[in-house]
Amino acid sequence: MPTPTASTLLHDPWFLIAATLAVVLLGLAKGGLSGLGALATPILAQVVSPVTAAAILLPILIVQDVVSVWSFRHSWDRWIVGWMLPGALIGIALGWAFAAILPVVAVMAALGIITTGFGLWRLWIERGGRQVAASRSPGWVGTIFGMATGFTSQIAHAGGPPFQMWVTPRRLPHQTYVGTSSVLFAIVNWAKVPAYVALGAFGGATLSVAAALLPLAIGSTLLGVWIIRRMDPRRFYVLVYLLMVALGCKLLVDALGHTGGG
Repeated sequence: MPTPTASTLLHDPWFLIAATLAVVLLGLAKGGLSGLGALATPILAQVVSPVTAAAILLPILIVQDVVSVWSFRHSWDRWIVGWMLPGALIGIALGWAFAAILPVVAVMAALGIITTGFGLWRLWIERGGRQVAASRSPGWVGTIFGMATGFTSQIAHAGGPPFQMWVTPRRLPHQTYVGTSSVLFAIVNWAKVPAYVALGAFGGATLSVAAALLPLAIGSTLLGVWIIRRMDPRRFYVLVYLLMVALGCKLLVDALGHTGGG
């Protein structure tokens, strides 16, 4: 199958619909609606190959990171980033090393099951506005979740759920939560660039398409920031858990559908 050119993609209505939805979801996620971003690659992969989809979205993610980090630069948790980042870098290296033989469908199915279960569990124990003590798990646990974050981010830009599983129960102020996510994933996304270059994923068409989508990427990120800054902090974590359940179900359905289709 020939590699599509930038002109071909940008004149394909189905690609434009999928790309618009993917980029807007990424922007809202970067603005603070955590979890939505992991849907972007599966959506874009409906119209181009998964490798092309991931390569188009990585430069967009990096630009969105700039907007997000700047917006929340005064509110992020250095302790969490310090513990998760080393694990995340190891996870990225593992994702790169096993890219050729990795059963991505199986990984996404497992991630979908775990994410759905975790979200439902948290919704249950916090039902009716119950106040649950914030988690105080040690930093080394964060390093393990950081490895899962880097690994799933490298293979499908789906590092959000492992991050959420460790950080969300810590009950940070919601803007600190968003800022911490922004800083960690800004570093993670830059760390993924050498792997994508080595895999030959950044062709001229890929970068041209990404550049054309940048205005939408920046605008949707700013919209996400605007929403989060006006959101009731008490509702923020309920929304995060609901998004986790929806995302987990989507990942699982996609994985099962791919398996069923051979």
